[in-house]
Amino acid sequence: MTKRDSLLLGLLLACLAGCAGTAPLPKKALALNAAGAAALAQGDLSTAEARLSVAIEYSPRFVEAWVNLGYVELRRGNFEQARRDLVKARALNRDIPAPHHALGLLADEQGDGAEAERCYRRALEVDPGFAPARANLARRLFLRGQYENAREQFQRLREVAPGSADGWAGEAESLHELGRDAEAERVVDHARGVVGDAPALMLLVARDRLAQGAWDDAEAILARITGDRDRGRAGAAWAWIAVARIGRGDAAGAREAAVAALAVDRNDPVAAYALRLSAGTGTPSRPE
Repeated sequence: MTKRDSLLLGLLLACLAGCAGTAPLPKKALALNAAGAAALAQGDLSTAEARLSVAIEYSPRFVEAWVNLGYVELRRGNFEQARRDLVKARALNRDIPAPHHALGLLADEQGDGAEAERCYRRALEVDPGFAPARANLARRLFLRGQYENAREQFQRLREVAPGSADGWAGEAESLHELGRDAEAERVVDHARGVVGDAPALMLLVARDRLAQGAWDDAEAILARITGDRDRGRAGAAWAWIAVARIGRGDAAGAREAAVAALAVDRNDPVAAYALRLSAGTGTPSRPE
């Protein structure tokens, strides 16, 4: 699966693009909210906060601006203030999915997976087509080993976000975990015909190449993903490159790639496995 921090950013951006209120809002408030969301996407949290705060001055009941302000605090790690902002947004209108979803992301960041899952389900009760909540619910099910349920949710994600590779990739990974490798490969092959060689899919292709011992081929595919905008996906590519280099007997190169992966996610199990293996000998099979 894509690492949590990358998924948080990717789905955050999707939410920012997809939020929509129900009451007419001043044009200036709408413009400031959009500008604040853009600053947030670029990591300029101070500018984002300023723009969103003024948007709320124009319209104190602007749910989306409160949600985005909560995201600013979430990105800062200021969880208590994030919760206050997001609870405010939810109180203003419980019939918008974004506040429920954002509270789920907050719970995820705080390590409360059960609460996160409840929040994602609440968002989907409001709007079954809200793709970020669908994706995160599927991810949570996957992480707790509910692979068949996760597969079903990833299939539904494909229906509500047909242009995204995430539903296809998640379904394929779930099938792999269920031991249905041939089905997983067919899903990936079909998905590439629908959405192209998306990074999420090519990660799976590279992992299949690794399983076949095609180290050079796998690394060539993964090298194109290391610059992906999704930091978690880029980190995962570095981790699997480390495995490929171990397979070639390049221990020093494997350590370099593993360190690059751990700089993105210090808990990456594949990178940690590769780092341990690079200190010894042998051919990699499957990370613990």
